[in-house]
Amino acid sequence: MNEKLKKVANIIVLALVTCLVLYFSLKDNFNTIINEIINVNIFWLVISFLLAISFWFFKAIATTRIANIFKKDYSIKQGMRLVLETNFFHAITPFAVGGQPYEIYSLKKSKLKITEATNVSIVNFIVYQIALVLLGIIAIVYNHHFVLLKENDLLKNLVVVGFLVNFIVIVALFLLTCTKKINKILMKFIIKVLNKIHLVKNKDEKIKQFNDYLNEFHQGAKILLHDKKLFIKLIFVHFIGLISSYLIPLTLAYAMGLSSYTGIEAIVLSSYVMLIGAFVPIPGGTGGLEYGFMTFYGSFIKGSKLNAIMLLWRFITYYFAMILGAILLGIRKKEK
Repeated sequence: MNEKLKKVANIIVLALVTCLVLYFSLKDNFNTIINEIINVNIFWLVISFLLAISFWFFKAIATTRIANIFKKDYSIKQGMRLVLETNFFHAITPFAVGGQPYEIYSLKKSKLKITEATNVSIVNFIVYQIALVLLGIIAIVYNHHFVLLKENDLLKNLVVVGFLVNFIVIVALFLLTCTKKINKILMKFIIKVLNKIHLVKNKDEKIKQFNDYLNEFHQGAKILLHDKKLFIKLIFVHFIGLISSYLIPLTLAYAMGLSSYTGIEAIVLSSYVMLIGAFVPIPGGTGGLEYGFMTFYGSFIKGSKLNAIMLLWRFITYYFAMILGAILLGIRKKEK
């Protein structure tokens, strides 16, 4: 299946799952839920959108700071545009796997070497995952609400698996980024297998090309990962960005005239939701994230207001980002 067909298939799956989510969210109280959405407090709705923009802005700060190591004139404007465009590919691919290849491609177009672009993307992803896991640890340690998980084995297992998946991803990326020997052995084996089934010619030449690329890549990775102050600053930037995103359900509750939980509780509950969404194979974690949101926030919010908040939250954090990314990609296409 070529790339265009894959994209179309992913979008069709996403559309179908989205329709199912909308159907189950609206089927019982359609008019009531729509009225709740129409009558929201505009001030708190705007704050919710601003929190989403803050999340993307903090991601842009981290991306720009890493890119500046290799290209001093890479600007925050370029970083923000890259984050929003990458959001589109994250949104339409399972496990958000389409984001990193586009990110590397776009950075290369901005005059970074392919090894430098790969370094920026991987290190940025590692520090983001660390921030996500740290917030997950804080949420799990915050035992007052972990009682909810004790009463529901499925939720408990999903949160634990989500935490482990994110932790394993961090360890694997650290090993791939820092351990040249493992990479060389792994890639040598892959090239030999591909050569045997006639998918790769000139085996020795390909191995040499990869070794040259790997040496350059690890040199760049060493610069990034050995700067401890920068590494901690990047984790902190993503940490603040995630907190901005995690507070959106709270401001949406205020928009509905509710004050049934605190900012800390919103951060804890959102951490649980994001851990569950980490391993849902459908684009955007669609289905899993909505289930997690309705279950966790359902302990604080009841009835049509819960459905309304979930739909607004999903639009702001997912569909709004995807729409902005698609618009910017369309503009970029016209600029060529």
